[in-house]
Amino acid sequence: MTTEEFSIRRTAESDWSEVRALRLQMIQDTPDACAETLAEALAHDEAEWRLRGARGTGEHSIQLAAVSGTGSWVGTMGGYIPDSGTGPLLVGVFVVPKWRGKRVGLADALLESVEEWARDDSGRLSLHVHEDNARAINFYERRGYAATGHSMAYNVNPARRELEMLKEFS
Repeated sequence: MTTEEFSIRRTAESDWSEVRALRLQMIQDTPDACAETLAEALAHDEAEWRLRGARGTGEHSIQLAAVSGTGSWVGTMGGYIPDSGTGPLLVGVFVVPKWRGKRVGLADALLESVEEWARDDSGRLSLHVHEDNARAINFYERRGYAATGHSMAYNVNPARRELEMLKEFS
């Protein structure tokens, strides 16, 4: 997918430094949306970041980068299949603040790409969102996701919850 403002592509192992930079920005911007702390992310070595970059070409995963016309990474979104019972799971969602909103359409474009990938495997896509992330919950609801009623402890702060949401494809 390409527009005049950004393009979306799968990541590769060689993208490791950009993957790292965007992940660190994500954790600093929205720490409750991440399953790791900044200290944990900073402790990862290059090999870990290369593995994360390679998720874009994995057999049961996808990792996308949104790149501006000037070459800056402005968003990311991914998915993987933890097991056949769970099916595709949306993860790693982040859009740089000035690239957010319906007018730009970046989050929508990223999600459409992940949903297309998920359709190839399953009739659904699920996600976990922090209970206090109203912006994300509203976005997912606008895109047809609904709360399943299931939740789990947020691993960074077990006193908080992550809500499960699901979209069934027709």
